[in-house]
Amino acid sequence: MVFLVATCPPGREGDAILELEWALGRVHVRGTEWRGVLIAETPLGRDEAIKRLLSFETQALQRVTPLDHLLPAKLEEIEEKAVELMEGKTGSFAVRAKVRGNRKLREKEIERVVGSRIVEKRGLKVNLSSPDWVVVVEVLGRKAGIGVLKRDEMLRFEVED
Repeated sequence: MVFLVATCPPGREGDAILELEWALGRVHVRGTEWRGVLIAETPLGRDEAIKRLLSFETQALQRVTPLDHLLPAKLEEIEEKAVELMEGKTGSFAVRAKVRGNRKLREKEIERVVGSRIVEKRGLKVNLSSPDWVVVVEVLGRKAGIGVLKRDEMLRFEVED
């Protein structure tokens, strides 16, 4: 199961949902309380989902971020899952966090704490400009999604508003 956080211009959520359904086939997409932000779940593997999205000509999707897990938006749980997901990885990494609807968590704090813990537990080097791996944390209210991505797995599309 792959979770995706997708963004689109506010007001274009319906178009973005259709595009995700057309591109991925088997997918469950739901809106969030934030305009232009959708969550999708698909039984496709990450590689297959990325391949299908890259070959799809989008008019509404701006960004699609694959995530490995959804969990409660608590710093300790995010930290623990990130260290677990980085097991066996080599090279450099960066942590990128986006927080929506949660006053207890701050993006820079997540990036600093999670990054420090990965350095401590896994011995990897931080590289903020050109990392081999990106630990992505998407906080949506009381839930957080986390994924470890290669550079080419963070999908961005040009969309006219």
